[in-house]
Amino acid sequence: MAHIQSVCVYCGSAPGSDPLFAEEARRFGRILADHGVRLVYGGGGIGLMGEVASAVALAGGKVMGIIPGFLVRRERAFAHEAEMLVVNDMHERKRLMFEHADAFVALPGGVGTLEELVEQLTWAQLGQHRKPVLLANIAGFWDPFLTLVDHMRATGFIRAPYAVDMLVAESVDEILPMLQAAAARIPDAALRGTDEAVTEKM
Repeated sequence: MAHIQSVCVYCGSAPGSDPLFAEEARRFGRILADHGVRLVYGGGGIGLMGEVASAVALAGGKVMGIIPGFLVRRERAFAHEAEMLVVNDMHERKRLMFEHADAFVALPGGVGTLEELVEQLTWAQLGQHRKPVLLANIAGFWDPFLTLVDHMRATGFIRAPYAVDMLVAESVDEILPMLQAAAARIPDAALRGTDEAVTEKM
């Protein structure tokens, strides 16, 4: 039985149009810190990325930021206490984020957030990992994406045995309990990336 120790959060480098997005990002950061769960994220200090990471750090939690060198100035690398890794490119960033996380949470964000989310869903669909993937559907932000996934199922492009399995939380209070419940059904080796059945495929 596995237990979530580290969560990778994908989210926007902008705050979005609804103040609730930033408010809930900060609240989720405090929840992570209060439960001793490390945040792994893209290393930026602006937008929702900065909000969630600042909240974790200010609440005494652990933060790992992974940012490509070319984005340090553009996204203002995080200013609070954190383990900050500056990498060569986006591919290295995503690989390290995957390796250091036990689960993935998508807060509201733009094309980059969507791309990172879909990549993890695709890898899971193809049997490359078993780590939980969750959408934080704050103020219904992800509703259009969920509708699109349902449409893909209805039109036969998502089918057995290649299901798309994702968790959906309507409140940030639900996120950690849902992740922990999902992790409890996964062998620890699979969550930590040491399961030979998974790693041999990657």
